[in-house]
Amino acid sequence: MKDRLAKAEALNPEIHAFIRFTPDVAMAQAKGAEARQMAGTLKGPLDGIPIAHKDIYETAGIPTTGHSRVLEHHVPKADSAAVRAWADAGAVMLGKLATHEFAFGGPSFDLPWPPARNPWDTARFTAGSSSGTGAAVAAGVILGGTGSDTGGSIRGPSALCGIAGIKPTYGLCSRMGVLPLSHTLDTVGPMAWTVEDCALLLQALAGHDPADPSSANRPKPDLLSGLNGGVKGLRIGVIRHFHEQDWPVSAGVAAGIADVARVLQAQGATVTEVTLPSLQDFNAAGWLILAADAFAVHEPWLRTKYRDYGEFLRERLALASTISAADYVQAQRRRRELNDAVAKVMEGCDLLLTAAQPSEAPLITVPGKWTSFEVANFTIPFNLTGQPALTVCAGYGEGGLPVGAQLIGRPFEDATVLRAGHAYEQATTWRARRPVMAG
Repeated sequence: MKDRLAKAEALNPEIHAFIRFTPDVAMAQAKGAEARQMAGTLKGPLDGIPIAHKDIYETAGIPTTGHSRVLEHHVPKADSAAVRAWADAGAVMLGKLATHEFAFGGPSFDLPWPPARNPWDTARFTAGSSSGTGAAVAAGVILGGTGSDTGGSIRGPSALCGIAGIKPTYGLCSRMGVLPLSHTLDTVGPMAWTVEDCALLLQALAGHDPADPSSANRPKPDLLSGLNGGVKGLRIGVIRHFHEQDWPVSAGVAAGIADVARVLQAQGATVTEVTLPSLQDFNAAGWLILAADAFAVHEPWLRTKYRDYGEFLRERLALASTISAADYVQAQRRRRELNDAVAKVMEGCDLLLTAAQPSEAPLITVPGKWTSFEVANFTIPFNLTGQPALTVCAGYGEGGLPVGAQLIGRPFEDATVLRAGHAYEQATTWRARRPVMAG
């Protein structure tokens, strides 16, 4: 584990994935895992593997800042449910990972820590907000890490960084102890190099938590026993108009989506085209709800610590303050209509397929403070519906940069989504390629 920490520390000046390292915690947990291995009492497949947590996951005795000056000195007294779950499984925490400020404002250059950079090209963006997790996994310094997904913050960085990441079904995993952004959309989940690793990490996170009001009171799912079951007989609906008409994607992304459809069809899946309401309709409702919820969370601090926020988040929240109650109610009404439309389509499909990001990673200086509202988002529709959605690496496009595709399943059919993503990975060679890092 010393070598792993040394590699992470050596690469961090390039990619800024970590806000802080936790070497004492890591070495203590690693020694415990080593002792269990020697005694033949390993806890399971996560025992001893290196992970890290997005810095909105509270960690007892270790600062949890949300990548913000507002909470720069905040030291929680207890671990979040997710941190506790992975520690109980024996995972070794190397540190806390960069995020967009409070999972909404970034990439910002006026905060106490710089934004994470993409290991495939450090002049490029990682997407957000789980930016540090995407960078650290792609660079190979951790096997997996926590992300959070309110409008696509697991799936976006996974696409641009060339890794796997799943937004589980809303309510499948406890959000207890995670700094909130939107109480009606927030979802926690894992990011890792492979879908199989995501499944292992999610298995430890999933389950009912009475301490979280949003937690679904359902039996703990089995996400692993059917992982190698293949896709024969599955019905996959390609939402072609999302990425061809509503917001045309780059040639590389289009080729990646087509490759996923072709590979899964060759393995026995049925692939058809489906139609949903326009991507812009989902974006209008989704961003209005997200922004209003975010303002409700931050309104008390905005009154007393307005200038402590970075410019991007400060002005996004100021805009959100102008949303009326009527606007919010109408957006929630439209959300129900959109959800009904998706549910109707899912009656004839086991999975949906579309883009996860519109292009390969742009330069980190390109996204502006309003880019999130201006560029169509392929991921937020499935935050509105609460469905499980997985990003897989679907090849490499312009400049050798990774491209991602998104697979979406029915609520609480996370295992099916993981099974299809794993089948695609097993049938392709994309996982054999890593970014070349100087460290």
